[in-house]
Amino acid sequence: MLTVDFDRLGATADSRILDMGCGGGRHAFEAWRRGATVVAFDYSEAELKEVRGVLGGMLDAGELPHGERGGAVNGDALQLPFADATFDGVIASEVLEHLWDDERAIAELVRVLKPGARMAVTVPTRWPERVCWALDYRYHDTPGGHIRIFRQHELEAKLEAAGVWLRGSHHAHALHSPYWWLQCATGVNRVDRHWTVRKYHDFLAWQITKQPAWVNSLDRALNPVLGKSLVVYVQKVMS
Repeated sequence: MLTVDFDRLGATADSRILDMGCGGGRHAFEAWRRGATVVAFDYSEAELKEVRGVLGGMLDAGELPHGERGGAVNGDALQLPFADATFDGVIASEVLEHLWDDERAIAELVRVLKPGARMAVTVPTRWPERVCWALDYRYHDTPGGHIRIFRQHELEAKLEAAGVWLRGSHHAHALHSPYWWLQCATGVNRVDRHWTVRKYHDFLAWQITKQPAWVNSLDRALNPVLGKSLVVYVQKVMS
């Protein structure tokens, strides 16, 4: 399930896209499907191994019309191994809340973005995130956990200070917020997940797989007030 709207990002078959902190690769895979040249970038080599495996499967299944363009790269978000103005589009989805120096990471993302190109940044929405923090401290006080909660205006101010113009925002994944509240209320690190969490997970998996219109409509209607993710689109200032 995508968090970023690729039409608002402006990704095309001619684009070179960086998915910074790609995790499992969901946004990178969509960019590849659209024919873009993609760099799936992550600090975790284990995540990148899975991305490479799925990418190979997509190639074998003929899902990539232009073949494999780009690849998976391991590295540090605070020191990206790319030249200035390399990418036509950048995605940083659910990454900045994990980083000790988010402003430096933002500066790096803007540096490698071409002038006039767009970037999509997503972070957990403030109030659903605060509920998770209140329900179980292990949600944030753990290696690799969320170390900060963003207010929208604070994130936007940091982005603008790095040299971009704001180009809109929205919220996503409203139906995921109750899932994480249940997780935290019953123990976010439990090995044997509570039955309520398992049932809700099955519901979300069904939504992603079957894409029922009524559930997707409900999700969109609730996004402004319940959306788990805040998505901000920016454009790099023309030099």
